[in-house]
Amino acid sequence: MTSLDVLVARAAGLASERRAIVGLTGIPGAGKSTLARALVAALEADGVPAASLPMDGFHLTAAALAARGLTDRKGAPDTFDVDAYVALLARVRAGEVVLAPDYDREIHDVAPERLPVPAEARVVVTEGNYLGLWPRVRPLLDELWLLDVTWAVARERLVARRVATGRAEDDAVAWVDAVDAANARLVAATRTQADLLV
Repeated sequence: MTSLDVLVARAAGLASERRAIVGLTGIPGAGKSTLARALVAALEADGVPAASLPMDGFHLTAAALAARGLTDRKGAPDTFDVDAYVALLARVRAGEVVLAPDYDREIHDVAPERLPVPAEARVVVTEGNYLGLWPRVRPLLDELWLLDVTWAVARERLVARRVATGRAEDDAVAWVDAVDAANARLVAATRTQADLLV
């Protein structure tokens, strides 16, 4: 297992000459958001200004999903605004100050312009399922790290997460085994894109 200290040192090393963008990917439920938060906090504690840029903020809005008939596939690759994500990543890569959208799990929708990426951020950690799947994303990342978690572990986490946000357990299991499992297979196929397995 790779320790957080090792990951912090590796991320900081990537930012020795310019802003670095580190991508965290993995199957749904792998722990990407948890690691991203821990990595940003540890970098900041070590005096390396850092910011978070989650891919989930680029979900299509609930209204857009409903209009396109995609509500029952939310989380699949085509339920994200890839163009907007790539455009914002390119601005971050260029060193711009941006306000990124976030995904609010309480309202189950996008919260625009919630996450600041300030000029002083030396490391920007972006995380999401499809960083290795979308060809235009990978060239904007300094490195891509894949969280190597078994489906059995991720499935248990995903069911618990959906139950905690109000779904009946049977509904949660059905969603995870249909939608999340299909997305996990897509992500697993991008394993060779990763620079590091965590």
